[in-house]
Amino acid sequence: MYTEQVMEHFTNPRNMGEIPDADGIGEVGNAKCGDIMKMYLKIENGIIVDCKFKTYGCASAIATSSIATEMVKGHSIEEAMTLSNKAVVEALGGLPAHKIHCSVLAEQAIKAALADYYKKQGIDPEPILGVTCECESCESCGKHH
Repeated sequence: MYTEQVMEHFTNPRNMGEIPDADGIGEVGNAKCGDIMKMYLKIENGIIVDCKFKTYGCASAIATSSIATEMVKGHSIEEAMTLSNKAVVEALGGLPAHKIHCSVLAEQAIKAALADYYKKQGIDPEPILGVTCECESCESCGKHH
């Protein structure tokens, strides 16, 4: 059963779309479930002034994408780097256990967009963000991200 917050973000997603001149773009997906998330960031003076998403997936994938954009928009890059899938789940009032992977994808999509931003600035993102997962799922690569 989905919470009221999940249903609200699924039926009325915030910040859906793309940013044509995005400063950072991150795309992640999980081939096992078919969810694909693409995050777009517009950054000015270290602040995420806009964040949009395009997600192909289930209600949980869309809801976690929507809430994640709200959680980083208007915040500093440093604050966005601390976004965790646990915080995404809590903001939505919970997710069914078999849908937790959607919150992980939302966290990874934001961090992949930040990694892209750093790369475009000529900065290696790994020392700042750690390893950004490019595997199908964290379970398959065995790394902790």
